[in-house]
Amino acid sequence: MDYVRLGTTGLKVSRICLGMMSYGSQTERAWHLSETDAEPLVKAAVDGGVTFFDTADTYSTGMTEEITGHLLSRLFPARDDYVLATKVFFPMGEGPNDRGLSRKHIMSAIDASLRRLGTEYVDLYQIHRWDYETPIAETMAALHDVVKAGKARYIGASAMFAWQFAKAQHTAASNGWTRFASMQNHYNLMYREEEREMIPLCADQGVGVIPYSPLARGMLTGNRTRGGELTTTRAGSDPLSDSQYNTDADFDVVDRVSAVAGERGVAPAQVALAWLLHKPAVTAPIVGATKPGHVADALAAARLALSEEEIRRLEEPYLPHRVLGHF
Repeated sequence: MDYVRLGTTGLKVSRICLGMMSYGSQTERAWHLSETDAEPLVKAAVDGGVTFFDTADTYSTGMTEEITGHLLSRLFPARDDYVLATKVFFPMGEGPNDRGLSRKHIMSAIDASLRRLGTEYVDLYQIHRWDYETPIAETMAALHDVVKAGKARYIGASAMFAWQFAKAQHTAASNGWTRFASMQNHYNLMYREEEREMIPLCADQGVGVIPYSPLARGMLTGNRTRGGELTTTRAGSDPLSDSQYNTDADFDVVDRVSAVAGERGVAPAQVALAWLLHKPAVTAPIVGATKPGHVADALAAARLALSEEEIRRLEEPYLPHRVLGHF
């Protein structure tokens, strides 16, 4: 496993980030795993050199953070041995202030996350979405105070328009506050609209890119067919896949990934992840794992070198999409 800096910070992270959303309540999602079932998968990732883990307070309404804290405390000798990221924005209760990016909610949410995670700080505290109801100056000031209080080492953002990200960074810089070190955006072979503005912005400004949904909710691995057959539990209980990826062009991309993978004798997931890892702006894709093979494919992808011709072929079938994932 290689380790690289998160953007232009001094923080070193593994080139694969394990997304912890897959571990939580099956009442929420049928494909979620319990802490007991998740442990061997997380251990396999740790044994393979993964030191970067991403979660959020909203996943299983806090349960995922609890599982994450339990597992990482058991699998690593010391807190400094891993990089832990979580997020804030989505509702955590019924009250009007139990959501969003107000100072009130951010200050309450970071303390609640730290309690669930069983740690004194997170390495990366991210805003999960853009808050259209709170002035960005209020949000950035609150995040700066979280950092100054020692509750987060760095801050990051996720899923927004490039103009919003630029506005947030300008607001922070103008006031001498902490700037975002990373962008967790929706980016994969099937959804490349981030290449228009967000990724060039991040590359220019030295911001680390940690894409979520690198396998297009499993579709790039063949979890559904053109005829509508669903081949995994997640595919059968994930309505977002139908709304985000369902065109003939999307399946053309799947076919091309499958073809390149077949020629290489590797799993399609390895090819799709390796493509992301070849993008200069990408620091570490966030990979979910509910089976041992998912971890093995992610680790193998970090070692898979694609040729320029293979990359060209993988990108060739793509057609533009409407904006997905910002709302």
